[in-house]
Amino acid sequence: MRKITADYIFPIAAKPLKDGLIIADDDGKIIDVLPNIDHEIKDDVEYHKGIICPGFINAHCHLELSFFKGMLAEHTGLDVFIRDILAFKRPELDVIQHSIADAEEEMLKNGIVAVGDISNGNTTYLQKAKRNMMYHTFIEVFAFNPKQSIDVFLNAVKLFEEYPEGLHKSITPHAPYSVSDELFKMIADFADKNNAILSIHNQECDGENELFQSKTGTIYERIKSWGTDMSNFNATGKNSLESILHKMPQDSKILLVHNTVSTPEDIHYAMAHHQHLYWCFCPNANLYIENKLANYQQFINANVRCVIGTDSYASNWQLSILEELKVISDNSPDIPLETLLQWATRNGAEFLNYDDKLGTLEKGKQPGINLIYDLDLEHLQLNSKTKVKRIL
Repeated sequence: MRKITADYIFPIAAKPLKDGLIIADDDGKIIDVLPNIDHEIKDDVEYHKGIICPGFINAHCHLELSFFKGMLAEHTGLDVFIRDILAFKRPELDVIQHSIADAEEEMLKNGIVAVGDISNGNTTYLQKAKRNMMYHTFIEVFAFNPKQSIDVFLNAVKLFEEYPEGLHKSITPHAPYSVSDELFKMIADFADKNNAILSIHNQECDGENELFQSKTGTIYERIKSWGTDMSNFNATGKNSLESILHKMPQDSKILLVHNTVSTPEDIHYAMAHHQHLYWCFCPNANLYIENKLANYQQFINANVRCVIGTDSYASNWQLSILEELKVISDNSPDIPLETLLQWATRNGAEFLNYDDKLGTLEKGKQPGINLIYDLDLEHLQLNSKTKVKRIL
C-alpha cells in the first residue's frame, strides 16, 4: 500500500485538495482519496512538491509514424507536409516497430496511460498486444474517388478483423476532404452495427474550408494534382464541418481533431446537430505544420468537451500531453489549470470509453498517478520549466 500527498491533489472528479492524501494499493488501484492527512496514518506518507493528478489520456496519435522523428521540415503547411509524408521512403519493418516501441516508452514516461491511435496498417498491432497501456485503435480509411470506396473499406475490415483480441477498435474516416459519400456511408453503417466511436481530422487549415465553400484552394489543387476526377464534387458554399457532419452517425461519439480554423459558427452548428462530439487539440503539431493555433477560448465559451492529443513524431518534437498543455497555457493563460487537466484526463477517458478505470482519482479506479512539478504553485499555472513524473 502507498500513501501519497503533495501540495495539491487534483482528483478531477472533485475540487482540488490542498495537502490531501491518496491511498492506493501496489498495483495503483485507488483505495481512498482524503481531504487531509489523518494523524493516525501519517506514517509512511510520500510527500511530493507539486500537484498530483490522474494519468494522461492521449486522445489522438499516429504511433505508426514514429519512424519519422526529426525527418520532416517544420512550418511547411499541411499540403507540403502531406506531400513529404507520401514521398518519404519507408524503412524496414523492424525499424518501424522499434520506433513504435520507443514512442510508447516515451508516452509511458510522460504519464500517458491510454491512447486513441490512428492506424492505416497493422505495424502497431504487435506492440499494442503487449498491453503496456490502453489503446483504442482507429483504423483510418480514405478514398475521395467513389470507385475506390469498396476496396478501401474491405481492406479496413480485414485490418479490423486481424486486430488483437479484446482490444478496442473502430473504422474511421480520415478527413472531410478525403472520403467519398459512398465511403462515409459504409463507415457510418459499420459504426452503427458495432456501436463504435469515431475520429476525423477537422479544419486543420483554411484550404479545407475553401474546398467546400468554392471548390478552390490548396487542398482542391492537391487532389487535382493526384489525377482525381473532381467533376462530381460540388461545393456546398459552407465550411467543411457543416458540409459533412450529417454523414456521420448520430449515435456515435465523434472526435473532431485539430479544429485550428474552426469558427464560433462552426462550433454552434456542430453542437446543435450532434450530441456526442469531442474536440481534440494537438497544439504542438499545429505549430509544427501550420505554425498556427486554435482559438481555445471560443471552445470554452461554447462549453464543449475538449481533449488533448500529441499527433505523431512526423509532426511533433515529443509525445507529451504536458507539453501540449504548456502551449495552451502559454497562449491562453486565463484557462484554469483545473480545466486543462480535465481535458487531459477525464474527458479523454470518457471519449475512449475508459472512464470506468481511468481519468479521475476515485475509489476503485486504477488511473495512474502523475506528479506535475516545477510549476507556479501560488497561481497554479504551468510554465516552461514544468515537468511530469509518473509515480504510480
